[in-house]
Amino acid sequence: MIKSAAARCNLSVAGFLARSALAAARDLDRTRTEIATERDVLTALFDSRRKLGWAGSNLNQAVRVLNSGADAPQLEATAAAVRRAAHAVHEAATRLIEHRST
Repeated sequence: MIKSAAARCNLSVAGFLARSALAAARDLDRTRTEIATERDVLTALFDSRRKLGWAGSNLNQAVRVLNSGADAPQLEATAAAVRRAAHAVHEAATRLIEHRST
């Protein structure tokens, strides 16, 4: 990605990195905000992935119980947890895409 960006700017990689570092140093508030925003989005994605794993495991247990002929009273709560986690992943991914396209 860096090589491609340097080539598009007609700069060497070293020149591109130097100019990028200087640009970031000139506007530390913006740089800090961009880094924090991306870190927050990635944290949300990893948290959502963990929640989806937990909810998926619970959903598998509920389906196993249903397949054995028993009742699975926790099924609706588990399905709701899966929907919430999937929505959180979608929101975080959308924020990351929007952030990277600006």
